[in-house]
Amino acid sequence: MTTASTPSAQKKSRVDGQITGLAGELFVAAELLKRGLQTSVTFGNAKSVDLLAYDPQSKLAYAVQVKALRSTNYFLLSHKKVEPTQVYVFVLLNKPGQPVRYFIVPGEDLYSKPEQFTKAFLVPKMPGILPSVLKALGYEDAWHVFGADASNK
Repeated sequence: MTTASTPSAQKKSRVDGQITGLAGELFVAAELLKRGLQTSVTFGNAKSVDLLAYDPQSKLAYAVQVKALRSTNYFLLSHKKVEPTQVYVFVLLNKPGQPVRYFIVPGEDLYSKPEQFTKAFLVPKMPGILPSVLKALGYEDAWHVFGADASNK
């Protein structure tokens, strides 16, 4: 017996971008909490800020912007929208069973040295950054951006 397949059944299902974004935010929040930073997810209540983190030892607070992808691709981000006072965490979720990868970049670096992130970051149409560029620049697992002790807590 054969069954007719519908066009929607033939298409590969596309993952909801909101789910990817929320997963990225929650993974980053968990990592910050694990490192001793008090962390709160804004759930969209703070424009352009995904997480608020506070280090009770240093008394420093951080506004965090999270960009998440399910697989290696291009993190969409325009240099024009970068806030130099924020910390940007780029997250590669990967497939279940594979480790999540994090790239932590001070907003000031993105803002003041955009050329080091390649020309693609500065193009007006579809600007962004590749994970390979972030890795080459030494931002992978750069939890020290959240304070000297953040990577050792």
